[in-house]
Amino acid sequence: MENLNFVCPCIFGTEGMCANELRFYGLKNVRAENGRVLFSGSLDHMIKANIYSRYAERVLILMSEFYVNSFEELFQGVKSLPWENFIGKNDAFPVKGRCLSSKLMSVPDCQKIIKKAVVERLKEKYRLSWFEETGATFQIQFLIINNKASIMIDTSGAGLHKRGYRKKSNDAPIKETLAAAMAELAGVRRNHKVVDPMCGSGTILIESAMKAQKIPPGINRKFAFDNWSLIPKNSISEIKQQAKLNIDKNCDFFALGYDIDSNALELARENAEKAGVSDFIRFEKRDISDFSQDFEIQTVITNPPYGERLLDLESARRLYKILGEKCLSCHNTRTVVISPDDEFERIFGKSADKRRKLYNGMLKCQVYIYK
Repeated sequence: MENLNFVCPCIFGTEGMCANELRFYGLKNVRAENGRVLFSGSLDHMIKANIYSRYAERVLILMSEFYVNSFEELFQGVKSLPWENFIGKNDAFPVKGRCLSSKLMSVPDCQKIIKKAVVERLKEKYRLSWFEETGATFQIQFLIINNKASIMIDTSGAGLHKRGYRKKSNDAPIKETLAAAMAELAGVRRNHKVVDPMCGSGTILIESAMKAQKIPPGINRKFAFDNWSLIPKNSISEIKQQAKLNIDKNCDFFALGYDIDSNALELARENAEKAGVSDFIRFEKRDISDFSQDFEIQTVITNPPYGERLLDLESARRLYKILGEKCLSCHNTRTVVISPDDEFERIFGKSADKRRKLYNGMLKCQVYIYK
């Protein structure tokens, strides 16, 4: 299977960096759209995208896209697809999805129609009247927007933001893919010194360390495709082995994280250990008011608590003010902060040199970059 089409959903605002990283790893026909990146290639390319991508939320085989105005059109469109190329006689193929601004708006009805269409197709191909679905899982996903249906198979399983190192977290943790995007916007490289003065469970620093050391985010986790019989086990192991050879543990990167929450700091230490970067990060109990210049040249990256998340708005703005006073008084310091507050720059004390719109869940935020 050399000419498959794939789609990678991603956080709004990260499409460009997601597309660039896929191109960097040799994937073909990469193109960014709102909230997703598409590419084409083989199953080996699919494995690489799952293991290497820091910004994609998952990797899906794009079976087809077509317009639908009725359940009959949906049924016939799905039934015409070559499901037998992927789904074996014993494999499971559950269906889930979403409908937005379309004539077909009932998700349960669309699920039933798609399931029935796949069953009818496989009945004809396998000469079977019943499917036990006890084998590997091929999760079918659909998205119908403005009457255009995208029919896909999920290859990832758990979302790619679940790297495997964060079994526990503090309240309202930042998503790993968003933390990785902030590290990219901050320009983190192998020789950087990074500080997060409100580090919580350490996600921003861990993602920064993994990026600096070229640790593929999916190197230590499981994927849905691990159990697919159509993928040789040696293909997966060879790609993972090559990924491990590229890891750079001799870099000069180092990070410092502090917080006032002892429990969060303990979680941060455990997470850094699981991620394999604990030797490159130090965590301390310290208040933001005790912030100082810890390195001659440093990059501050942080996700302060804010009104919609943990603190009331007034308390959050007090933190912004202190953070601004501390960071702006430092020399050779780049500061990168994410916030949904439109008044952030005024309270911080300076207009950002650059801004980048990103979404934290459903919350529209800005990443403020001070060079």
